[in-house]
Amino acid sequence: MSQALSQTLDFLLYDWLKVQDLNARERFADHSRETFDAVLATSEKMAREKFAPFNRLVDTQEPHFDGERVHLPEATHAAMAAFAESGLLAASQDYEIGGMQLPCVVEMAATSFFSKASVAMSGYAMLTKGNAGLLMAHGSELQKEVFAKNEFAGRWFGTMCLSEPQAGSSLSDVSTRAEPDGDDPLGTRYRLKGNKMWISGGEHELSENIIHLVLAKIPGPDGKLVPGTRGISLFIVPKKMVDASGRLTGERNDVALAGLNHKLGYRGTTNCLLNFGEGKFLPRSKPGDPESSARPGAVGYLVGEPGQGLQCMFHMMNEARIGVGLGAVMLGYAGYEASLEYARQRPQGRAVTGKGPGGKDAAAPQLPIIEHADVKRMLLAQKSYVEGGLALELYCARLVDELNSGAPEAAAEARLLLEVLTPIAKSWPSEWCLEANSLAIQVLGGYGYTRDFPVEQHWRDNRLNMIHEGTHGIQGLDLLGRKVVMNGGAALLALAARINSTIEAAVQQPALAEQGNQLAAALAKLGRATKNAWATGNPEEALANATPYLQAFGHVVLAWLWLDLSLSAAGPSDFAQGKRAAARYFYAYELPKIDAWLGVVGSREALCREMRDGWF
Repeated sequence: MSQALSQTLDFLLYDWLKVQDLNARERFADHSRETFDAVLATSEKMAREKFAPFNRLVDTQEPHFDGERVHLPEATHAAMAAFAESGLLAASQDYEIGGMQLPCVVEMAATSFFSKASVAMSGYAMLTKGNAGLLMAHGSELQKEVFAKNEFAGRWFGTMCLSEPQAGSSLSDVSTRAEPDGDDPLGTRYRLKGNKMWISGGEHELSENIIHLVLAKIPGPDGKLVPGTRGISLFIVPKKMVDASGRLTGERNDVALAGLNHKLGYRGTTNCLLNFGEGKFLPRSKPGDPESSARPGAVGYLVGEPGQGLQCMFHMMNEARIGVGLGAVMLGYAGYEASLEYARQRPQGRAVTGKGPGGKDAAAPQLPIIEHADVKRMLLAQKSYVEGGLALELYCARLVDELNSGAPEAAAEARLLLEVLTPIAKSWPSEWCLEANSLAIQVLGGYGYTRDFPVEQHWRDNRLNMIHEGTHGIQGLDLLGRKVVMNGGAALLALAARINSTIEAAVQQPALAEQGNQLAAALAKLGRATKNAWATGNPEEALANATPYLQAFGHVVLAWLWLDLSLSAAGPSDFAQGKRAAARYFYAYELPKIDAWLGVVGSREALCREMRDGWF
C-alpha cells in the first residue's frame, strides 16, 4: 500500500473533515486520533498482507461448483477469516453487540484499504455488514440477536436478493411468492418459491451459514400477487435452518444454487442464480417436528410489516450504493498508482527542443514518459477523479455520523444532503474512476492490455460498478425525478447552501477566487436546468435526459469538493501543490463539460424519447 494514500486519508480525515472533533460526542468519547490511526494501520496491514497478494489469484481461479459445493481459493478463506476475527465487521456498532463504536467515516476510510487491495474479496464483508445493519434498523429484537449479531461476529455472512431473471432492475415485477406458514419466535414464517439472479456471495463455505434477505410478494385475499411495489415484503431466508437461540439445526433450507454467473470482473466474488422452494431440500415446519412435516418451500421470516419490504431494503441499498462508490474509487486509485509508477520508470521519447525533425534532438537521451505533457494530462485526470471521489465517499460517511450522532437540526440537514448525494456517490465514481482505469491502461500502452500488469483487471472489475446497485439510468431518474424536487426542493437547497458557503470562502482568496466564480456560475446553470426540465410538469419530458443531468450534477458536486479541499490544502509542500493542481485540472478540463449535458436537460431535448425502434 502506498504512503500517498495514507497521507491523503490523513488530510481528508483530520485537516478537511475534522474527524477528531467527533470525540467530543458521547458515542465516540472513548476514542482519539490515536485509536483511529491504530484502526487504519491495522486495516492497511491486513489488506496488504491478506488481500492484495491474492487479488490476481482470485481473478484467475474463479469459483467453481462441483455439484455439491462451491470451491474458492484458500486465500479467500484466509482473508475473510482474518477480517472476521479483526472485529471490523462490527466496527461502527455498539459496544453491547461487540462493536467498536467507531465513526462511520473512520470505518469507511479503513474499508478503502480492502477495496483497493481486492474489491472482489472485500465484497463479502460489505454485503454482510449491510445485511446486518438493515436488521438492526428494521428487525425484531430476536432477529437482531440471532441473525445480525452472528453476522457482525463473522460467524455467518449475508446477501441481498432483489433481482429476478425476468425482472432485472424492475423490482415491481418480482414474482417470488411467499405463502404464510404459521408463527415462529424468529418472526412470522412464510414459504418462499421463486428465483433470484445476480446474487453476490450467494453460495460459498466461507462461513457457517449465509443469511439471505429476500424480496418477495405475499398473495392478497384473492390469492393473487399484488401488482407493483406495494405488495413487496422482506424476508430473512437462511441457507441452513437455525433455532431461536441461534444454533444450527442440521437442516438445509430449501435454497439451492442453480448456477454461477461468470462475469467480466469481480471474479473472486461468487455470483449466483438461486432457486427458492424448488424442492431440492425439504425443511420441516419447525425445529423438532417429525420429518413427515417437511415440505417444499424456503422458510423465510418476515422483516418489518407486510408490504414494506422495499422501504426496509432501501436501508441496505443506500448503504451499498456508497460502498459501491468507494469500491469504484479505490479501483481507480489502484490503477492511478500503477500507471504513475510506470510513467516514472518508462523511458520513451525526447523533449521538444526545436532541433531536428519534429523539433526533437534524436541524439538526446530518452525521457521518462511522465515528462510528456499528454501523459501528465492523463495522470492529472486520474488524480482528480480518484482523490475527488474518495473525498465524496468520506464526506457522505461523515454525514452518516452527523445523522446518527449530531444535534437534531444538524441531523435533519445531514439526512437531506445524503438523500441528494447518494445517487452521485454511487454513479459518479462508477463512471469517472472507470475512466481513470482506462487512462491507466493508456499510460502503460501495449503493456496495459496484458495480464503482466494489474491495470486491465482494475478496469474489468470497475466496469461492473456502473450497474451494481442501480444503473446510471436508475440513479438519474432517482436524482431528477425524486431527490431534487422532494419537499419543495429542500435537499437541493441544502446542498446549494453548502456549496455557496465554500464559494464565499474561496472568493476571499486571490488564488481561488476565479474557481469560486466558476463554481458559482456552474451552480446557477444547474439550478436553471433543473427548473427548465420541470417547466411543463410532464415527467416524461423532464426525465428523458436524466442521465446527462446526473453527469452534470456530479461534476458540479466534485468541483465543489475540490474547491473545498483547496481551502484546506495550504502551504508550499508537494502534497498541497498536488491537491491544488488536481483542482485546477478539474476546473479547466472537466467542469466546462456541464454545458453540453445541461443543454439537453434545460431544453428538454426530445430525441431520445421520440426515437422509434425502426429508425435504428
